[in-house]
Amino acid sequence: MKKLLAVIDMQKDFIDGALGTPEAQAIVPGVLEKIRQYHKAGDDIVFTMDTHTPDYRNTQEGRKLPVPHCIKGSAGFELSEEFLPYASVVFEKPTFGSVTLAEYAAGGEYEQIELIGLCTDICVISNALLLKAYLPESRITVDSKCCAGVTPESHQNALEAMKMCQIEIR
Repeated sequence: MKKLLAVIDMQKDFIDGALGTPEAQAIVPGVLEKIRQYHKAGDDIVFTMDTHTPDYRNTQEGRKLPVPHCIKGSAGFELSEEFLPYASVVFEKPTFGSVTLAEYAAGGEYEQIELIGLCTDICVISNALLLKAYLPESRITVDSKCCAGVTPESHQNALEAMKMCQIEIR
């Protein structure tokens, strides 16, 4: 079975930077272990990176969330160091979901796509739904232990919403 692991936005600003949380910090070891498992099995791994410009506050997102984060070229934009050896395929995205990721996955004929990362309630759910739209017959899964939301409650709400859209939650 051809499998893909999509690691969503495991960037410094979401882990322990501008928008970091204790929950995000707590999933780092599990995310790294999951990446290592896929790597050892020879399965494909891709990363997404939230990507903003210095004029972030003037964007629609910046007006609704006025916390500059993941500004390209800043330290907070970078993937956490432990993930760098595995980050050969990276999709920068200016918004929550990555159409480029979905197109890449659709071209890869993956039977299973698993998502992990940050934030469950914004970028993970957005990418899971895009992948489901692009690959309705592929098995789309989310490892809830390797994700964290803005809050524990919004994390749980996002998991429930994905379940309703036939995304398997583990």
